[in-house]
Amino acid sequence: MTIADIARTADGTGSAAPIYRAENVTRTYAQKGRTVKALTGVDLTIGRGEFVTIQGPTGGGKSTLLQMLGALDRPSSGSLMLGEMELASASARELNRVRAEDIGFVFQGFNLIPTLTAAENVNMALEPGLLGRAERAARVSEALAQVGLDDRGDHLPSELSGGQQQRVAIARAIVKRPRVLLADEPTGNLDESMRDEILALLERLCAGGITMIVVTHDSAVARRATRRLRLARGVVQDITG
Repeated sequence: MTIADIARTADGTGSAAPIYRAENVTRTYAQKGRTVKALTGVDLTIGRGEFVTIQGPTGGGKSTLLQMLGALDRPSSGSLMLGEMELASASARELNRVRAEDIGFVFQGFNLIPTLTAAENVNMALEPGLLGRAERAARVSEALAQVGLDDRGDHLPSELSGGQQQRVAIARAIVKRPRVLLADEPTGNLDESMRDEILALLERLCAGGITMIVVTHDSAVARRATRRLRLARGVVQDITG
């Protein structure tokens, strides 16, 4: 079974039911004696297998929303469902499991460990003790093949191009076979040619069943998505089309 097969059937039904449902989600912070409203009453539904981009001005709440979707932070109020799990009230242990099993993260900086090979960097994303050595090796090989780097597993990051390093970072994100891939400016450090290669890869992964949510300032990236959102002053608008 491939990573795509796992993503398509993760809910046991293969249905197109929403993977995320947010209702009146808010997030406020106390900062220097004042209250900062990062998210203000967000209502949002994201379907399984969608490719969604989120644009908006700096400070508009994009990173805060991505942290919510990634179970890295909780809403101040409102409901945020991942499948049938209420993230707003889930325990710390449940959120740890969600991050370890259901969600992959990709960032603008590749965040690879320079002294580890590509395969070793990918292997770091697998929870220790849950898989045998042979299964871990098989998953790492599969993930590298998914991103077109099956012949680069023994290379150090310094021996890879920027585009190849981001592919390793994507392999690290999908090796756990997640339902969702969250990416924060994944092409921000790449030239146009490398950007388009990474976008084509993300599109293939999404076509295979992984829900893709990408924060970007690049309109060329946003136009590749099947759905476009804009987040400004803590409010989400659908600007698809």
